[in-house]
Amino acid sequence: MLHMRDVWVNWFEGEENGYNVCEFFEWKKEDRIELLDQVAVLKIKEDLFDYIENSLQELPEELLADVYKQSFVRRKSQRVELEYCFLATDGKRSIVVDTIGYVTPVRKSRMVPRQEEQLFNLIASEPVREYYIDYLECEKQYHILSPEPQLMNGLIRKERQLKQLLFMALDQLYSEAELAEMRYWYTEWAPEKYRKINEMELKEAWHGLYDEIKNGWSKKHEEYCYTMIKGQPFFEKLWELQQDEAAKKNVR
Repeated sequence: MLHMRDVWVNWFEGEENGYNVCEFFEWKKEDRIELLDQVAVLKIKEDLFDYIENSLQELPEELLADVYKQSFVRRKSQRVELEYCFLATDGKRSIVVDTIGYVTPVRKSRMVPRQEEQLFNLIASEPVREYYIDYLECEKQYHILSPEPQLMNGLIRKERQLKQLLFMALDQLYSEAELAEMRYWYTEWAPEKYRKINEMELKEAWHGLYDEIKNGWSKKHEEYCYTMIKGQPFFEKLWELQQDEAAKKNVR
């Protein structure tokens, strides 16, 4: 079993999509950053890497057995043993995982570029470890609250988070809105289609709105998102958190 020492990690917890496990250049001072004193290294197949990166489903039993109590974190002066923690790579990508005692990849982190380069050098001649998993049963299902990766491509961290907030608001709209309200919100986005929208039924209007909004991100998206969530305390709190982070970044 290969190991790496002194690996910096920034844990993103409960993220089923790899695009929400932020790359190093998007890390913030307020993130949960730790130093792994030692971490087990696994070279695995690309499909297993994709499975780990983009799901919260159970890990192969053999993999868990291989990494059991092989990793340690440094907390103050203590060297704390981690039950199932490992660094996975397919030779081109890397991800650090900590199950926090469960059998699913609960916490995930990217690597610091310099350490990732060290990793690739370390595993260059290492054989791939084989682990069995039934990928057909575990096939990834995307939906509005877990958007397809291509809908997030090219967006920075704040934009991805605001876009997911907008999708949450759209999902709520689909569940709760009456026909008049649905037409109103579609018209707010596309006022030039007012006459056509007024002839639409509820589902047709919602799908038309979603199809127009789902690609990309712009100032128009951001303003529309704020208009939709205004007056809803939970959504407003999520919005404020993003604005506070942006303000702190500008001050720095």
